[in-house]
Amino acid sequence: MRKLFYITLLLLCAHFDGQAQLNKDVYLFAYFKNNGQDGLHLAYSHDAYQWKALKNDSSFLKPSVSKDKLMRDPCIIRGADGLFHMVWTVSWKDKGIGYASSKDLINWSEQQFIPVMAKEEGTRNTWAPEITYDSGTKTYMIYWASTVTGKFPETASKMEDAYNHRIYYTTTKDFKNFSETRLLYEPGFNVIDASIVKDHGKFIMFIKDETREPVQKNIKIAYADQLIGPYSTAIEPITGNYWAEGPTTVKVGKDWLVYFDKYRDHQYGAILSSDLKNWKDVSDRISLPKGLRHGTILIIKQKELNLLLKQ
Repeated sequence: MRKLFYITLLLLCAHFDGQAQLNKDVYLFAYFKNNGQDGLHLAYSHDAYQWKALKNDSSFLKPSVSKDKLMRDPCIIRGADGLFHMVWTVSWKDKGIGYASSKDLINWSEQQFIPVMAKEEGTRNTWAPEITYDSGTKTYMIYWASTVTGKFPETASKMEDAYNHRIYYTTTKDFKNFSETRLLYEPGFNVIDASIVKDHGKFIMFIKDETREPVQKNIKIAYADQLIGPYSTAIEPITGNYWAEGPTTVKVGKDWLVYFDKYRDHQYGAILSSDLKNWKDVSDRISLPKGLRHGTILIIKQKELNLLLKQ
C-alpha cells in the first residue's frame, strides 16, 4: 500500500509539474523582414534576451490587403476575449492599416483594411500601428503615426521627404465599430513609433523623436493617467548616440527591457531599467534572428509555443 501511495504521489507531482510547464510564460517577438512583403515572422525566448526564429524564419501570414500588400511593423496583443489581435502597416503611402485576429497565432481571420485616416484630407501615410487595451473602460485603442500636409508647420522640415508626423488614434470594443479618428499626441516635435503599456495605473508611452533638424532620432517616454491622454511632454532621450526607432518593451521581473532598431547600424539594441529613469545598455546580451525588423513583444504560454514549434 505504501509503495502504491508513493507511486500515485509521484504521478500526481509529475502531472502538476507538467501542467505548470505548459502554463509557463514565453516571450514572443512578432516582426517583419525586408520590406514586409512576405508577412508575419515570429521568434520566441524563455529569458527575453536570446531569441529563436519559428518555422525556419518563414512567414506565418502573408499580407493580402491594400494596393501594396505589405505587412510591416506587426503589433499583436492578447485581447480580453482570449483572441490575438494584430494590426500592421500595409503601405508606405496608404490611409489605413491592416487587421486580423487568431486563436492560436497560426490560423488567422480574413484580413481587413481599416481606413483610419480616410477622412483626414492631406494624409500622406499611416505607419506603425499598435494596440493597447484599457481594462478600466474595456476598450482597445489603436494608434499610429501620420503626416497630414499643412499641419504643424512650426516643426516642418524639407529633409526626409518633408514628413512631419503626429500620433493619431481610434478606439473600439469589437474591432468592427470604430470611433472617429483623433489626435493622440502632439509633443511639439515630429514623432513616430508610439508603444503604450500600463503599469500601476499609469500609461507609459515609448516614442521616437523623429526630428531631423537638429537631429534627435532617439527614444523618449511620456506618461498619462488615462489611455487616451493627455500625455506629458517627452524630454530626455533614453537611448544613446545612435539613431533608434521602433521601441517595444517587456517587463522582466522588476526590470523594464526596451528593444529598438539601431537602423543605421543595421542591428538591434536593448536597454534595461528598474525605474524608467536610469538606463543600462544591454545590447551585447541579446541575440535575435538575422534581418529582424520593427516589431512587438508579447507573452504567450508554453502550450501555445508547442503548437507554433510544430509548424
